[in-house]
Amino acid sequence: MPDTPFPRQQQSHQPGREAEMEPRPDSAMEKWKPADKLVGKVAIVTGGDSGIGRAVAIGFAKEGADVAILYLDETEDARDTQRRIEAEGRRCIALAGDIGDAAFCQEAATRVVERFGTIDILVNNAAEQHVCEDFATIPIEQVERTFRTNILGMMWLTRAVLPHLKEGAAIINTTSITAYQGNPTLIDYASTKGAIVAFTRSLAKALQKRRIRVNGVAPGPIWTPLIPASFPPERTAEHGAHAPMGRAGQPDEVAPCYIFLASEADSSYVSGQVLHPNGGTVVNG
Repeated sequence: MPDTPFPRQQQSHQPGREAEMEPRPDSAMEKWKPADKLVGKVAIVTGGDSGIGRAVAIGFAKEGADVAILYLDETEDARDTQRRIEAEGRRCIALAGDIGDAAFCQEAATRVVERFGTIDILVNNAAEQHVCEDFATIPIEQVERTFRTNILGMMWLTRAVLPHLKEGAAIINTTSITAYQGNPTLIDYASTKGAIVAFTRSLAKALQKRRIRVNGVAPGPIWTPLIPASFPPERTAEHGAHAPMGRAGQPDEVAPCYIFLASEADSSYVSGQVLHPNGGTVVNG
């Protein structure tokens, strides 16, 4: 696991490509010891092509689940993730599209059910972020786009998947440490992540009678493609250095939270909660 600082680097494309990062993140779950926690399950992971989403998708496959990964247009990363899932002996489909488009979300849910027959786990993980030093100048189009991807897309896909979920299913939403601490240059992004916390808690209450658990994960500074795609090279190089542990986390260090929350055997009494893999920062809630 690499220590910070990272080599200076930047990508011009959101949400970034893992294949272009130096060093590549630890996202293949190579050290994970599976215990058949998700045998026979079918999972959807948005942003499953790279970063946290890749580690979660591969971790689910190692635990016995078939996985559908949704991604925007990072085809090389998506193919690599699919190859790694299939190497575990599990089935995988990779669906390219914009989750901010409600029609795509409906199509994706339909295609997953046609291929696998059911859906048991939904991981709403895809997101984008854009730095703005002066909120007075933040582009309206940027705010609308960030909300559409990060929270509206989460709602659209959850709405499309819900008719297919049965008792014992799990929904896991990726929020962020910024929902609890704020960030002066990522105000729109942090706002969407706060909305995700409220969405998670509210949906958990709404689905209690159906015995569907809804939880969240709030990562801190993690080494993913979103970092060089968001920040200038000097900030990318220092990513995670101010965490109490003095380094950024790796996707492989975050994915176990999702495996725990997806496993009914492990987390059957957990709903409406948020886990905090953030390198030691104490946050409220």
